[in-house]
Amino acid sequence: MGRTSDAREKILAAAQSLIELRGYSALGVAEICKAAGVPKGSFYYFFDSKEALALAVIDEHWAGQKDTWEHILGTDTEPLDRLRRLFEEAEAAQFAGQESCGSVSGCLFGNLTLEMSNQTESVRTRLQEIFEAQVDMVDSVVAEALGRQEVTVTDTREAARAVVAQLEGQVLFAKLYNNTRRLGSLWANCLALLGARTVREVAAGV
Repeated sequence: MGRTSDAREKILAAAQSLIELRGYSALGVAEICKAAGVPKGSFYYFFDSKEALALAVIDEHWAGQKDTWEHILGTDTEPLDRLRRLFEEAEAAQFAGQESCGSVSGCLFGNLTLEMSNQTESVRTRLQEIFEAQVDMVDSVVAEALGRQEVTVTDTREAARAVVAQLEGQVLFAKLYNNTRRLGSLWANCLALLGARTVREVAAGV
C-alpha cells in the first residue's frame, strides 16, 4: 500500500477529477485507484464504500470552497461588491476548468445533486447542508446591503436562496452548452433579483 500520508489524498483528488469529468455512477473503485496510482487495497483502508468516498470528496471540495466564499464575503468592502466578486470567482473557476480539460465541468455539488439526490440519502442530506450554508453566507451580505438601503428585497433569506439558485443554474447552463459566456449575465441577474438601487437612488432616498 502507498504511504498513508498521501494515498488518501491521491484517491480523493483522482475521484473528484473523475466525478467532474464523468459523473459518479459510471465510476468503479478499480478505475479510481488506477487514476490515483494506488493499489485497490488502499481504497478500502481509507473508505468503507464508494458512497463514503463520495461524501469525503464533497467535504474536501466544500472545505476549499467555503474558505474562498468566506474570504470574499467576509471582507469589509461594500456588500454588493463582495457578491460581484463571488460571481467573478465562479466564472473564473469555470473558465480555468475549461482551459484545463477542454470542457466546462460545472459545479460538483450541482452535478451530484442531479445525479444522486434521489438515490443516496446521505449524499442528499450533505448537499442540502452545504447549500444552506451557502445561503447563510449570502444572506448576511444581502442583509447588510438592505441595511444600507442598497437593495429593496424584504425577505433577505429567500433573496439569498434565489441568488444561490441563480448561480447554480447559470453554471449548469454553462456546462450544458460548454460555454462560459453563459455566466456573463450572473451579476445583472443578481442585481435584478435583489432589487438593487443605484447610487443616485440611494442618495435621493428613492
